[in-house]
Amino acid sequence: MPTPMQRYLRWMLAAAAMVLQPAVAFADEPLIYELKIGGLYHDAPGLWSGFQIEPRSLDINVEALFGPHIDLLWGKLRPAVGATINTVGATSKLYVDARWEVEAPSGIFFGLGIGAAVHNGDLAPVDMDRKALGSRLLFHFPAELGWRWDGHQSISVYFEHDSNGYTQAYNEGIDCIGVRYGYRF
Repeated sequence: MPTPMQRYLRWMLAAAAMVLQPAVAFADEPLIYELKIGGLYHDAPGLWSGFQIEPRSLDINVEALFGPHIDLLWGKLRPAVGATINTVGATSKLYVDARWEVEAPSGIFFGLGIGAAVHNGDLAPVDMDRKALGSRLLFHFPAELGWRWDGHQSISVYFEHDSNGYTQAYNEGIDCIGVRYGYRF
């Protein structure tokens, strides 16, 4: 017998499905919809996490967005997978997201996402040059603002925040921000 919380969640999912009624597209786009690559400032201070501990360094970010999508609120929601690799041995991560993106006719686009990341950083305060992230599995929140100047190529400012959302004793979080180039197939 379902608990009251399970009944509530089922009701909410059913209501969302009826209200949004998204159109799912599978056959009209290639499996890999877009590839992106860029350089990010690692553990940038003064953003969501608020402070920097890890060495100032460059992260290389690579990402693939997939073709299957759901039309949702003037944009498209699609899966994304990626990696942010630190060049000096600080925290690196692999992530998977649900990414929502809206694009204007001018080529300006904006994207937000939510997902999960696994990382190779410290879980507790061990090394004074590494953040204590508390859990091997973290929430991944990306945001992107860019411009697509033709049907294929784009340039964007990309931000990502990773933390465990205060589910563990340690939750220092880590922010990266930088520039990416994208190519849509």
